[in-house]
Amino acid sequence: MQCIVNRRAQFSASHRYWLPELSEAENTQRFGLCSQTPGHGHNYVLYVSLAGELDEYGMVQNLSEVKQVIKREVTSQIDFSYLNNVWTEFQKTLPTTENIARVIWQRLAPYLPLVRIQLFEHPELWAEYQGDDMEAYLTLSTHFSAAHRLARPDLSYEENSEIYGKCARPNGHGHNYHLEITVKGDIDARTGMLVDLGALQKIVDDLVIEPLDHTFLNKDVAYFTEVVPTAENIAVYISSVLRSPIQKLGATLHKVKLIESPNNSCEIYCDQADKAVTNESVEFKELVH
Repeated sequence: MQCIVNRRAQFSASHRYWLPELSEAENTQRFGLCSQTPGHGHNYVLYVSLAGELDEYGMVQNLSEVKQVIKREVTSQIDFSYLNNVWTEFQKTLPTTENIARVIWQRLAPYLPLVRIQLFEHPELWAEYQGDDMEAYLTLSTHFSAAHRLARPDLSYEENSEIYGKCARPNGHGHNYHLEITVKGDIDARTGMLVDLGALQKIVDDLVIEPLDHTFLNKDVAYFTEVVPTAENIAVYISSVLRSPIQKLGATLHKVKLIESPNNSCEIYCDQADKAVTNESVEFKELVH
């Protein structure tokens, strides 16, 4: 039976986004505060995912041995380091989160049956790499607060209550929504970036957070005067708003995940025919690892 197991590790390191072929002004324009000397640091969290058949001991891999491989090939070398100097790969391509994940894959692949590397720069930004040349995923996490009422205008209060329960009450109710935007693209061979992170953040803030935050969705957002603002429909709306602007940045909107509460969340896979996958389990990915 095929199974995927995950091993967590962590390291602290600093890095700087700086290209010597550019002037100081050009580096500042391209990389902002990340170009400042002597750099800045993060407490990185790494997840290494392995796949395989269960052996006679009920394991895909002995995780104690996996731990030692990760320590030997990765964390012992880069923990408390300045990444730009520690590995030769970062002389050619800058140590962005997505590129660090790619290089970690390359370092571990000869020893482990990898299927995924996830690297969290912090709880609101992480990258994923699956071994596909320069292609990677980058996830930006944010939040907004809004109220809504679940009710179809063509149905009576009694009919809506039958469908939506308490959520159909006339004055609505609110949530602190947690939003994850995942984009897909090729890592640039020089900058190490699959997308301009500052530009991506601005698009999400301008097109999603600012228009939705602290609103009554049914009344303040024109789209939801006719569409019931379920978590699923909100995610679909967000994906429709972001798809084209993100494409203009040179990336593809891969997934929109909206967490309405610890019990309810939904995911829209935007590059898979807008197929919605809804999860209403009490189990969901921890927001802080």
